[in-house]
Amino acid sequence: MTKKATHEHTRRYNSRLVLRTIYENDQISRAQIARITHLTRPTVSDVVADWMEFGIVQEVGLAPSRGGRRAILLSVVDDSRHLIGLDLARKDFRGAVINLRGEIRHRVNLTLADSDGEAALRTVYELVDTLMQSATSPLLGIGIGTPGLVDADRGIIHQAVNLKWKNLPLRSLLQERYALPVYMANDCQVSALAEYTFGPDNIMKDLVVLHVGWGVGAGIVIDGKLLHGNPFGAGEIGHIKVTDHGERCQCGQVGCLQAVTSDLAMVRQVRAVAHKIPALLQRAYTPFVNGVTFDTVVALFNEGDETVSQIVHQVGQYLGIAVTYLVSILGGCRILLSGRIIALGPGLLNVVREEVQRRALPELAQNTEIDFASQGTDIVLRGASALLLHNELGLF
Repeated sequence: MTKKATHEHTRRYNSRLVLRTIYENDQISRAQIARITHLTRPTVSDVVADWMEFGIVQEVGLAPSRGGRRAILLSVVDDSRHLIGLDLARKDFRGAVINLRGEIRHRVNLTLADSDGEAALRTVYELVDTLMQSATSPLLGIGIGTPGLVDADRGIIHQAVNLKWKNLPLRSLLQERYALPVYMANDCQVSALAEYTFGPDNIMKDLVVLHVGWGVGAGIVIDGKLLHGNPFGAGEIGHIKVTDHGERCQCGQVGCLQAVTSDLAMVRQVRAVAHKIPALLQRAYTPFVNGVTFDTVVALFNEGDETVSQIVHQVGQYLGIAVTYLVSILGGCRILLSGRIIALGPGLLNVVREEVQRRALPELAQNTEIDFASQGTDIVLRGASALLLHNELGLF
């Protein structure tokens, strides 16, 4: 029994290693795969034959001539399988049909009309139902980025304050309903996975994505591995206290990072002082208080409104405090900000950098890179797809 199990494990390892090598090299011959992986040519040929039978790998032509027999090149068929990615960390639930390269083929957005837990779950079902009808290739599974405390191994959302979910076995519910593999993690964690997987190459192996949107949290990749916690909770910094002032958070505390830096927090602050903002008073889309959105905040900030600039500056300082905590624990690393706040541009980023320089040990601050994430508003969706690619195909 042990011998059989060892054989199966070796076969699975070799299969994933070969596929990963083809995926990473775009077009490559069997002989090149054997040299890179140190597998025998017969083993490579057998594995390639299996992947070709599944339709995931195909022959795409001949290598340039070097005087002898030209080698046949192999490539992954990007749309041979589709994935469903879900981003549940926004007021509007977002989903997409995504191919094996993380490219989005179809999108669906559904507004969450009610934050009641049952209503939110029904919206998830509606989102997946719609996406399944849009897929044009066999589905590999469902990947999810969700807010809250998530036990990724068991597929349970222990607590998502904004959605009023508590101990929700979301993975088993979706697996029973759709008969597909389901993988999930905190939205900030999948954001970090997206940046690590699809972002530009960087010599720093340690990466933190500080995701600021409806909620606030951090995803951490150490030596190429996503940090979940034991068994969950890694990066859950949205409820650390950064000030003794501000509105009361949904968790019950005052001064939580999330309560003073999220996009909703900035909108509330601007609404509260709207009577001081000449640009709002002069514009035709008043009544200005109800008309303020995050896009309004960004526009006013870019126009140089003094009141809004003060609010954004304070948000940058609070985020700088959180980044300092991260740097002090992890040491010098790459910290990337993601979420809707990237629309605030260098004006916000420079404040964060200055606050870290002021608060952290100089040596740590100098060895820390602080920038915006590269994956834009699709970062959670693409991170959810990376979960599937890793777990189902062994990529990355």
